Amino acid sequence: MDDVIANLQKQTRHIQGASVQYFPPPTVPGFGNSSGFELRLLDRTGKGDLQATKKVAEDFMAEVNKRPEIGQVFTSFDPSFPQYMLHVDYDKAAQKGISVDNAMSTLQTLMGSFYASNFIRFGQMYKVMVQASPEYRTKPEDVLNMHVKNAKGEMVPYSNFIRLERVYGPEQLTRYNMYTSALINGDAAPGYSSGDALKAVEEVAAKLPRGYSFAWSGMSREEVLSGNQAIYIFMLCLLFVYLLLVAQYESLLLPLPVLLSLPTGIFGSFLCLQLAGLQNNIYAQVALVMLIGLLGKNAILIVEFASQRQREGLSIVKAAMEGAVTRLRPILMTSFAFIAGLIPLCIATGAGAGTVRFVTQRRAVMLVGTVFGLVIVPGLYVIFAKMGERMGSKSDVVSSPTESTYVHES
Repeated sequence: MDDVIANLQKQTRHIQGASVQYFPPPTVPGFGNSSGFELRLLDRTGKGDLQATKKVAEDFMAEVNKRPEIGQVFTSFDPSFPQYMLHVDYDKAAQKGISVDNAMSTLQTLMGSFYASNFIRFGQMYKVMVQASPEYRTKPEDVLNMHVKNAKGEMVPYSNFIRLERVYGPEQLTRYNMYTSALINGDAAPGYSSGDALKAVEEVAAKLPRGYSFAWSGMSREEVLSGNQAIYIFMLCLLFVYLLLVAQYESLLLPLPVLLSLPTGIFGSFLCLQLAGLQNNIYAQVALVMLIGLLGKNAILIVEFASQRQREGLSIVKAAMEGAVTRLRPILMTSFAFIAGLIPLCIATGAGAGTVRFVTQRRAVMLVGTVFGLVIVPGLYVIFAKMGERMGSKSDVVSSPTESTYVHES
């Protein structure tokens, strides 16, 4: 998609007197007109000066385009759009037996088409659209040459009761939150996330002139309303994992080595993210959940086997060493096998390759968490196991052998 857009931009760069913009469809159909961010510039002055709103919108976009987080920004708001105003003489229309409502409906059908019905042929369904032939609607003045049927069944030309006037105004005037608004679209620059783009726009919008403000719309509004929910979701996940491990180990301290070993894998994930120039988007967060689960499994195995060795009579330090040595080979085998299996996806090409590479690269960096986890988890186990002993709660350190939960990995 990016290659197609770049190619089209190259082919239309020479066009003078026009601004040609290309943008992909919205990520979620129905949320906005394009992907990227979408906002409304609101005129709260109450004056209704469209030219002033256009000037503020242009200055605002000029400042936004200066930010490195923004790729491109544009608006379809134009208060000087060339139009034709139809002036209807109601008295003349009444004299001719013409209903103005019927005249406008007929004119809409002739100029803009009207859906009539469907018909089926060759196994396919086709729409029947009623419209004047193209040669009769090539110029604005052709409206005056069209006819409408009056109450007596006579064909009356529009020129008898309609006059055309060339005017300039907005193609469409929209209101947002009851205020006159200008729709502005844009997207983030390569290497920046949508959150970075939204933050940059908000910083520029804080300097809008008095009487003007902005409001997010489309998918951007949903993104802003969701806020930092991902952080709370991760915290809730960690809480549930902690409670499950507490029930498994029958200890309030032994689950902590498992949870505190996860930051190493997260560090490796974000390090690879920066080195690869990728964004921290929804794909990264989904892959991060998977990564935490895989690294947590390794830490659980080490702590479980160390706990078993301690119950057999070994000291805390020797039990931690035994647990790490015992689980070294199966952890390395499964981790490297998983990483090797993702390598073809990491170097994938073709449609959808960007998403596939992103997710797989994020999961493949579990190598950092695996290597460091083999060193950190036993050390954390020693710290918290000794802490439990100092607290004088032997049952809080190890559970009885009859109630132990054994975890095996082939």
